Amino acid sequence: MANNIMMIGCGDVGLNLANALIELGHQLTIIKRSPLTGINATVIEQDVSQPFSLNGLAPDYVFIILSPSASTPEAYQQVFVEGVKNVAQALQGHTPKRVFFVSSTSVYGQDAGEWVSEQSTTEPTRFNGQILRQAEDLCWQTWPNSTVLRCGGIYGAGRLRLVNWVQSGREVKQNAWTNRVHVADVVGILLFLLQCAEQQRALDKVYLAVDDCPVLQEDVLDWLAQQLNLPPVPKVAAAPSNKRLSNQRIKKLGYVFKYPSFKEGYKGMLAERCSKNACLCQYSSIMSQKFRCYNIIGVKVFYFEVVHII
Repeated sequence: MANNIMMIGCGDVGLNLANALIELGHQLTIIKRSPLTGINATVIEQDVSQPFSLNGLAPDYVFIILSPSASTPEAYQQVFVEGVKNVAQALQGHTPKRVFFVSSTSVYGQDAGEWVSEQSTTEPTRFNGQILRQAEDLCWQTWPNSTVLRCGGIYGAGRLRLVNWVQSGREVKQNAWTNRVHVADVVGILLFLLQCAEQQRALDKVYLAVDDCPVLQEDVLDWLAQQLNLPPVPKVAAAPSNKRLSNQRIKKLGYVFKYPSFKEGYKGMLAERCSKNACLCQYSSIMSQKFRCYNIIGVKVFYFEVVHII
């Protein structure tokens, strides 16, 4: 069923979600602080950290997918807390069927390798998590039927921080747990939650968006180094840190992950990176899949092996 949907903020996640919503036939209005062209949607150029008017627009569903202009307490406060207040004021007199707010797992303060779920206490120690918790509470107070999606580290096409880390040879602290989710699964979960809302299925107030595989940072970097035929990065001994996040609630609701672990996700990213670098790639498969890349201009030769996940 086609709906009138409003999206507040439209970065990488938002743009992918917008294209999917349009393809599904929904009528979409995007509010974004910078220009956006080439999309079949109504685009309103507006900084939501400042008061604004929607001139009577009454969306069925609202997605709030904000990002700060800088990693500072002031920028977070402006976009998340003041932004949600201004959206609420702009929608005053109209209650959407459901509001979806994209948050972060930084709202959890656990830092010794503990398992964490939606029921775990949220006592963030850093400003980003503290301000996001304020914004979450504002959403629930303003729209009691809102659903918060707390995302782990988002990765995907063009997000090559860990690949660059391996190539730099920079050291890594041992025993540091990491939790991630592919951008395609963030979009997939949001679409799935919308579908559940359309079907009037009961939804919880909060879901975690992380894949099946909490993993030590050193293990991810070692795997990437192996794929790139590079030496493992140096290790520095350290006590267990960060946390391990569970995705069981969203899976029990029925969502099936496209990328259940970092290996499936990075396999595709490495292949795409090879293609964009004008490499000729040959595949063979016996027990594992050999992946060879030869630079066409002859400057570099890359060889790595991508192991099938069973």
